Amino acid sequence: MATDGTSDAGRVISEASKQEGGTFKGSTAAQMQSQTTKQRNLEDVAAKVLSKLDADPASVTSEDASLLHSREARVMGGPTKGDLASQAQSVAAANEQGATVQMNRAPSSGLNDNLTNAEQSQLDREANYVEAADKVGTKMAMEPESVTKEDGDLLHSRETRAFGTTEKGGIASQVQSQAAKNAGDKA
Repeated sequence: MATDGTSDAGRVISEASKQEGGTFKGSTAAQMQSQTTKQRNLEDVAAKVLSKLDADPASVTSEDASLLHSREARVMGGPTKGDLASQAQSVAAANEQGATVQMNRAPSSGLNDNLTNAEQSQLDREANYVEAADKVGTKMAMEPESVTKEDGDLLHSRETRAFGTTEKGGIASQVQSQAAKNAGDKA
């Protein structure tokens, strides 16, 4: 873990930016930064909504649910059945109708304590993608000549599992292109 205040992801993004000659729209560094920011925004909103659901479900509003849904869609590419945003929307709708909502949740000591299995699985897939992107992104930034087809395949697989698709021209594509170039250089 970083000790100088810079996250591991931040260092990887910085190295990718240096390798590419700066951060510009569509660059690997810009895409990595965008995904990191989206994930952090989701975590912040999810923590606030979970706190409301745990402490005072009657305070959950449709605005809370909409914001959470928006953040989930940005990270995950769309809604997931039974996700936290859906739960918040159900509670908000009940609140707007004046119904009393009984949550069957224990008080949370952390963000992941109240997640369904599907939500936890999704977060795990995203974490696996971020881990692979950090590893392969570092390799791309530091030693682009050592990037292999397997690196590209790993990143493509993790991105597809996490988000259902890969971003056209995204980091997985860039890694695969670099791997193909490296294979051509060796031939």
